[in-house]
Amino acid sequence: MTLPNTYTDGNCPLARTLEVVGERWTLMIIRDAFYGVRRFGDFATQLGIPRAVLANRLKSLTQEGVLTREDDGAGVVEYRLTDKGLALWPVVRALMNWGEAFYSPAGVKRLLRHDLDGGVLDGDGRCGECGAVVPVQEIRSEPGPGYRSAGTESDPISSAINTPRRLLEPIVTGRGAG
Repeated sequence: MTLPNTYTDGNCPLARTLEVVGERWTLMIIRDAFYGVRRFGDFATQLGIPRAVLANRLKSLTQEGVLTREDDGAGVVEYRLTDKGLALWPVVRALMNWGEAFYSPAGVKRLLRHDLDGGVLDGDGRCGECGAVVPVQEIRSEPGPGYRSAGTESDPISSAINTPRRLLEPIVTGRGAG
């Protein structure tokens, strides 16, 4: 059921937030943007999302200032998280932690580390080595002990996401413009 666009309590920040990120696929698009996906075709490939739905979500996220749409003039369009989008990292991290706790009996599927010292991050994003709360730009993601291949490693986007790499580092493929 779709949430209404207006609420009796127009001052509720949670309701307003859900208007921006609460539709199906939206947080998955944001998650993949943190993983470095930037091109329309790459989002479509990675998520298996209908192209019309993806176009709608990207347009909405751009209008809301969560993503920017950058066209290099040669037909290559990339979507990048803005500061507003980057501010969603604690929410994405918390939802991933919740999913790991309740839906991942095999263990942590994606391990987050402080790229500067290799310390594993706790649920609050604090480095187990130096104790710092690590900004998203300094986080490295890698398969964790509960990771099981979904058989998608032949897809260059999935392969890149499942290789140890810094968050926000762009995934570059020879395709996916759009």
